[in-house]
Amino acid sequence: MSTALVRTSPDAGLARPARAARLRGLGAQALTGLALAGFLLLAGVLAPLLAPHDPLGQSAQSLTGPSADHLLGTDEFGRDLFSRVLYGLRQDAVVALLAVPVGAVVGTLLGLLGGVNRWADAIMQRTFDVLLAFTALIMGVTVASIMGPGLPAVVLTVALVNIPIFGRIARNAVLGQRNRDYVVAARVLGVSPTRVTFRHILPNVLDGLIVQVALSLSMAVFIEGAMSFAGIGITPPEPSLGSLLRTSIAFLDQNPAYAVGPMVVVTLLVVSFQLVAEGLTKKLLRR
Repeated sequence: MSTALVRTSPDAGLARPARAARLRGLGAQALTGLALAGFLLLAGVLAPLLAPHDPLGQSAQSLTGPSADHLLGTDEFGRDLFSRVLYGLRQDAVVALLAVPVGAVVGTLLGLLGGVNRWADAIMQRTFDVLLAFTALIMGVTVASIMGPGLPAVVLTVALVNIPIFGRIARNAVLGQRNRDYVVAARVLGVSPTRVTFRHILPNVLDGLIVQVALSLSMAVFIEGAMSFAGIGITPPEPSLGSLLRTSIAFLDQNPAYAVGPMVVVTLLVVSFQLVAEGLTKKLLRR
């Protein structure tokens, strides 16, 4: 009986249908971003099927311009740049779809715990302060110095950067919700703090977390690009968008298309995630 009473409270019961209605009407901006991001990420996931050449296969045709056989030309080792861009996009897809959810889940759980437990909150806040003291690139340098450069270092860096961000959002949302009528009613009816937090408070603070996911996906692309560009991320011969941009600087006069592919893909990825974030902000966080 007590659960039913809490579930049908005006604050909690109407939040989920209202959110579903807002999600159905995201608008052209968010839908355009979703379509573009989905297309790019799908192309990255399907890189083994879409790439016309082996991204590591070398040939004598080095630094050739765009042609029917090599859409973006070749690099200094005769490798097909279009294939390498597709595989570089695949690396970004792995980072975005793995590291951001891990950081979001861990950060949200820690933030929820800190929001309901005073002692845990003190520990979590100091931990978040330490993590936030590192910029993304400094965090990447620290992680790479311990693990060595590579995809695992990039994934861990992106996750660590996102944990305190989601943790602070979740904690602040819990603190703002815990004195609402539906939470007080649940406590009076004897509902456990854990159930109140995860069953009743969490669904009402998801809007801000969803928007942050879109922003963090955009940030993940920047972090991977910056780490690989600096030589502490994904390193050659493995293709990545950041390392392709770094290498292209020395050969821009011989094959300008060398930098065009990764630059366009990075830009489109960031723009698509920003469109999603802005669209979600207008619909989910509009009051």
